[in-house]
Amino acid sequence: MEYHPLVKQITKLLSQNSFWFETFEHKPVRTSQDAAKIRTGYALNQGAKALILRVKKAGGEKKFVMAVIPGDKRFDNDKIKAILAAKDIRFATEEEVAEITKGVELGGVPPFGNLFDLEVFADRTLLNNDKIVFNAGDRRFSIAMLSYDYQKLVEPQLADII
Repeated sequence: MEYHPLVKQITKLLSQNSFWFETFEHKPVRTSQDAAKIRTGYALNQGAKALILRVKKAGGEKKFVMAVIPGDKRFDNDKIKAILAAKDIRFATEEEVAEITKGVELGGVPPFGNLFDLEVFADRTLLNNDKIVFNAGDRRFSIAMLSYDYQKLVEPQLADII
């Protein structure tokens, strides 16, 4: 089965750093709820939901950032706006996501914003889990890894965003 090249990039990165991880090949899933049903041994709140957001500052400057939250939660628009001193915030469109990620489909975006030159903001509660699990660049391929290693590799800014 041919996966998005990002799958190999992430697994290689984890191997090179000698991080523990496990992989899951499965039918395509788009939502955290669907993914949780097929990832045996992992709960919905361990799912790292990666959201690409377009932020507009008061001066009109626009940029994209990544918010990473537990799969069973929704981000709080007002909290993110306050953290980023943003005037407006919205989800990136499907086209914007594809452009930023070099073709990753919605639902397949991994929580590795650093691979896309995006600032990453992770909700603190996600990292209360020993392990997290996420789609790794393809809606048919998931990776579980230690939260501690994720923090070392991605260096997200920890914030209260749910």
